[in-house]
Amino acid sequence: MEPAPPALVTGGASGIGAAITRAFRAAGHAVTFCDRDGAAGAALARETGAAFIEMDATDDAAIAALFASQGPFGVLVNNVGADQHAFFTETTREDWRHLLGVNLETVFAFTKAALPAMQAARYGRVVNIASEAGRMGSKGGAVYAAAKAGVIGFTRSIARENARYGITANAILPGPIRTPMVARGIAQYGEKLERDMAGFTLMKRIGEPEEVAAAALFLGSRAASFITGEALGVSGGMGCGA
Repeated sequence: MEPAPPALVTGGASGIGAAITRAFRAAGHAVTFCDRDGAAGAALARETGAAFIEMDATDDAAIAALFASQGPFGVLVNNVGADQHAFFTETTREDWRHLLGVNLETVFAFTKAALPAMQAARYGRVVNIASEAGRMGSKGGAVYAAAKAGVIGFTRSIARENARYGITANAILPGPIRTPMVARGIAQYGEKLERDMAGFTLMKRIGEPEEVAAAALFLGSRAASFITGEALGVSGGMGCGA
């Protein structure tokens, strides 16, 4: 059996990213994860034995330094992201630049850094965490939805360009997931928010980060060798029109 290739998880210190970091470590991958939250990252590194890099994922110099010191990687999970709730007429150019920078431009930058070594090895797995918002739109989240739609289109293009190298690229589209950000929203707005979010799904519940991590682990594995260019909803059926 071939050893599990090294994996890189961006935004890997909490929420979905932390669950992905744990899942890949449990499956035997050497994992490097990066995050701006130094305290949470250090704690997860102690827990899992993964390598932690504290950095701003939008910093090109920091990305180059990470790949120089930790790479190459056989698996890249682009998970880092940010959101803000505001109707489009209330958003600014700065909001647009910030949300596209975190949610879309980081996917470009990390994938650009990872692909040359994957192409040389003729093996690679790129897993991008998008969102059902990118497929369905989002009331109060137009900019976020635009960024995540961009991630889906980018993923499919990377899949087309890199299949000949044995590299797959797939996107995961989470729905409402019980992340720290969602938990803060529920604490602020009450249980009605949780009921409303659950109501968007066929399963009538909010998902758990570990459920997204299970999909990422599979798409990042050798077993998923004939799956590429896909946008997989991990959303309790939101994509079916709940």
